[in-house]
Amino acid sequence: MIEPHAPAPPGVPPSWGGRDRAWLPVRPRTGRFLVLACVFVCAACGLVYELELVALASYLIGDTVTQASVVLSVMVFAMGIGSLAAKGLRGRAAAGFAAVEAALALVGGCSAMALYAVFAWTGGWGGLWVNGPRCLLVAFSLAIGLLIGAEVPLLMELIQRIRRQDAGGAVADLFAADYVGALVGGLAFPFLLLPWLGQLTGALVTGTVNAFAGGALVLGLFRRDLTPRGRRLLLAVNVLVIGLLASAAVLADDFERAARQAVYGPGVRVAVQTDVQEIVLTGGTRGRPLDLYLDGRLRVGGRDERRYHEALVHPAMSGPHARVLILGGGDGLAAREVLRTPGVRRVDVVELDPDVVRLARDDPALSRLNGHVYADPRLHVTTEDAFARLRGAPSAAYDVVISDLPDPGITASTKLYSQEFYGLARRVLAPGGRLVVHAGPVSSRRRAFWTVGSTLRAAGLRAVPYRVAGRDPGFAEGPDRTARSARAPQDWGFFLAAPGRHPPPLRLGRGRPPLRTLDPRSLRADRRAAVRMRIRGLPASTLVHPRY
Repeated sequence: MIEPHAPAPPGVPPSWGGRDRAWLPVRPRTGRFLVLACVFVCAACGLVYELELVALASYLIGDTVTQASVVLSVMVFAMGIGSLAAKGLRGRAAAGFAAVEAALALVGGCSAMALYAVFAWTGGWGGLWVNGPRCLLVAFSLAIGLLIGAEVPLLMELIQRIRRQDAGGAVADLFAADYVGALVGGLAFPFLLLPWLGQLTGALVTGTVNAFAGGALVLGLFRRDLTPRGRRLLLAVNVLVIGLLASAAVLADDFERAARQAVYGPGVRVAVQTDVQEIVLTGGTRGRPLDLYLDGRLRVGGRDERRYHEALVHPAMSGPHARVLILGGGDGLAAREVLRTPGVRRVDVVELDPDVVRLARDDPALSRLNGHVYADPRLHVTTEDAFARLRGAPSAAYDVVISDLPDPGITASTKLYSQEFYGLARRVLAPGGRLVVHAGPVSSRRRAFWTVGSTLRAAGLRAVPYRVAGRDPGFAEGPDRTARSARAPQDWGFFLAAPGRHPPPLRLGRGRPPLRTLDPRSLRADRRAAVRMRIRGLPASTLVHPRY
């Protein structure tokens, strides 16, 4: 219940005396500025915790939209509960605020490390532990939201104790500092903290700043509100929290290496966080197969990659194929299969992340696996978004378009499996041209796979589905994270599409190079296996209404 309040007319002294004002070591105006500055810093830290949880959960669990919705909704709900719970602390606002900030710094600062640890060391246990990261994500969102919500009533009490003003003015000042701080935190996370410090160290440094700001405000301005014992206890708690966060920051690199080995195995050779994604290369030496992970998802499995790329490329090359466009495929493996086919004059590779291309050129194991294709003068690379590339490409420019992109079930890829995207791909196809699409696994994500088929049809393309089973017992592809999971996909699904009234024939062209894993008989069997799992009547996916 809000108590009625009528502000005094201008020039009339307030009805209360000075007895309830806090003793301050500075002038009231300076003290008020320092409180608002602390509000600014705490708001920036709170938004960093929020964004860090969303970013890390999207990387570890997948589906950015779902993880952002969970974090934001739970956190906003918890903020309301925290504000209500903090009403009982208004009588000891200074001590309560200091305790809240110390707890928030410790919980928020350690949240990324704890979430990563649970994912790395318990993600492969199976059973109930499969949902461990999701449960921890909700728990951290709830705890951080409760503590952020508790800040507002306590800060309102503190700012009113410095200089009384009408409630509307105090709320306006407080929220202005809060919202501007949130803006700064929201911009600092992607442009400063993430590229310079990374997710783990960035969260720990943010917690350190949070603890220092809260403790300094109370010990500097409101120390008379605490007993000598209370001041010593508050100082000890803040020193302990800052010490724990600083120690964790020092050990963050060692922790990250150990957690990465727990996720990828002991053979990690390259681990790079680019502006686009995390790239990890394992194996490739001493007879071990090379695996390439992008944001934790296996994109190239050395044991089975040739089977995947032969199935992706060669059915599309059975028609005209002088000019080929590869969307994705910066690893050079699809280009390797294209350039093996006689009659290819030009291959354009469109890759979003230039660091993938750099590794494909310079890493000895990966460049050996792709046959050093980047030394071929017929190959041309553009670092650009695939959607933007298709929008700017001239009509009828390519005989073959190969869409070697991440699964449609990954939020960042959804627009690349939309009706609009396939409409652009149809426009750049020359007469008699073909489009081949990697559409994710058929057996474990049937609905997403057949939604790709419906979307191709809505874009005016006629498509034939086919699949290829993975032969490696450790086979894993897509966002399932672990080969040991019972839900891990066991195949790759594709669509071969072309404009016109009839789908293109699924065959391997004459004069093709010898293939290790494909033959016409197995290709026809793979098509029949895919058709048997058809789901009919699915709507197309569009930019404004994604269906994956």
